[in-house]
Amino acid sequence: MNPEVAVRASAELGEGPTWDPVAGRLIWVDILASRIHTYEPRSGRRTVMATEQHVGAAKPRAGGGLVVNLRDGVGLYGPDGAFSWLLRDPVPGRRGNDAAVAPDGALWAGTMRYDEAPGGGSLTRIAGDGMATPMPDPVSVSNGTAWSPDGRLMYYADSPTRRIDVFDYDGQLAHERRPFAVIESGSGFPDGLTVDADGGVWVALWDGSAVRRYHPDGTLDVVVELPVRRPTACAFGSPDLADLYITTARTGLPQPHPLSGSLLVLPGMGRGMPGTAFAG
Repeated sequence: MNPEVAVRASAELGEGPTWDPVAGRLIWVDILASRIHTYEPRSGRRTVMATEQHVGAAKPRAGGGLVVNLRDGVGLYGPDGAFSWLLRDPVPGRRGNDAAVAPDGALWAGTMRYDEAPGGGSLTRIAGDGMATPMPDPVSVSNGTAWSPDGRLMYYADSPTRRIDVFDYDGQLAHERRPFAVIESGSGFPDGLTVDADGGVWVALWDGSAVRRYHPDGTLDVVVELPVRRPTACAFGSPDLADLYITTARTGLPQPHPLSGSLLVLPGMGRGMPGTAFAG
């Protein structure tokens, strides 16, 4: 279970790996550098696109292009690269962070304050037409969001809580929040997460130098130690969805590991689920 280097890079805050099956590529972002990266495993081809603002996440759209979670709201890139705002909601001192597309095609977009102030973040469901439904629960640093294979559960990490929480999901909204797994003190903070085809929940541990898999009942199953201190998120990719890709960060580290900021991969780690493109 030793990680390989998919893309050697020096991202300040790599985040949000997402498999795009139509293009056969992995999409990921460097939040603080305002960059969207792509990587095609079969050819090794890479691209980098600059955004006008810090970009917390970039996901495929059903009609082509990308939906992006930016500092001042959620925007759209068309297949031709043209940009437009879907939902502009600037709040001084706040930026977009991780985001995920639900089975119904809605984007669940998270935010956080730059100073990580408690209660300064949010999690909002954004439909394809831009209609926004904020989650009422208080949020500090909104991070990973994912759904169970049967679509009946939604998993979520607000990092400072040291918990992965789980909700009942009714096909549009989430209800009955409760703890799913607790990250013990000294093992890092839950960041980005994904769910495999067997219902296992994988999470990257910021300041924990590891990714973990939890059984659907919340018990710990697998721990994969990493050479980097700050893995940020994980997602299954490659044409057979068998490889676990891991984004990493070097921000805030006085002596980052040489691979900090690179895109890592654990080949053959399981079976991922096909994602859903954003409906807008």
